[in-house]
Amino acid sequence: DSTQDAILAIESMLDYLPDSTDELPHRSVPDDDPERTSLRLLEAIPASSTGSYDVRSIIKEILDQNEFYELRNFWAPHLVTGLGRIDGRVIGVLANQPMIMAGTLDIPSAQKGARFVRFCDAFNIPLLTIVDTPGFLPGKDVEWRGMIRHGAELAFAYASCTTPRICLITRKAYGGAYIVMDSKGMGNDLTLAWPSAEIAVMGSLGAVQILYRRVSTEEQL
Repeated sequence: DSTQDAILAIESMLDYLPDSTDELPHRSVPDDDPERTSLRLLEAIPASSTGSYDVRSIIKEILDQNEFYELRNFWAPHLVTGLGRIDGRVIGVLANQPMIMAGTLDIPSAQKGARFVRFCDAFNIPLLTIVDTPGFLPGKDVEWRGMIRHGAELAFAYASCTTPRICLITRKAYGGAYIVMDSKGMGNDLTLAWPSAEIAVMGSLGAVQILYRRVSTEEQL
């Protein structure tokens, strides 16, 4: 990208921010009807629980004029963060990306999420969290590198956030990863769930494998 592209990107970002951390972001005159309906959202989530989709399509459909200014899109792309407007008011959006790593949380995505939550809190920007995650990335390697600590960092960022927070569960909300993604237990202001939402400790297949791990395949059938 050229220098001019970088300047335009900075100008676009500054358009969403207040003049200082003591002020609220400027509210623009909305062109979209906040009571509008969207047929696209009805088809956004695949019927299969393992089907992938681009969460950006949902984000843009929710926001005014389908405009979404994504931040740090090349770092931990399985967690999408950015700014937009609803009814002319600036909001921050943080969402799991099912198209990449099925939306699992790992160390980079937890770091990215925590930094974005603190960024929005500093500039008095309300938060919308869109949840579709099967859990934390498993493995001894991520555990040794501090997955629990970084997951707790994301949870702490949400718990200490003073701006209004809404959590929207579109599909999977499993285990500890759901808890740190601004679950109701984290003290958010409102939790919403689509009909496709699955809120559980783990997926049904994983639960069956644990409950019947000592039972033969023939007995399970």
